[in-house]
Amino acid sequence: MVSFTHGGILASYGSDVADHAGSRRATLIVSSRARKPGDLPVQAPPKYETVLNLKAAKALGLTIPQSILATAEVIE
Repeated sequence: MVSFTHGGILASYGSDVADHAGSRRATLIVSSRARKPGDLPVQAPPKYETVLNLKAAKALGLTIPQSILATAEVIE
C-alpha cells in the first residue's frame, strides 16, 4: 500500500499485504483443498490500513480533515 502512495497516488486503503503471506489463513486454505470451494470459509483480513500522500493532496488543492490524518499513515 505504501509503495502506491510513494509513487504519487493520493491515498490507498486496504489490507496489509504482509499480513496475508505466511499467515495461518494461507495454511487453512491449503490444508482444505479436499473440500469443495463453496465450503471454504470466507475470511476478512484482520487489519486494514489507510495511507495518505500529503504532497499529492496539496497539489490537488485538497484539505484532509484532521480526523483522517490522525488515523492514517501520512507520507509528506
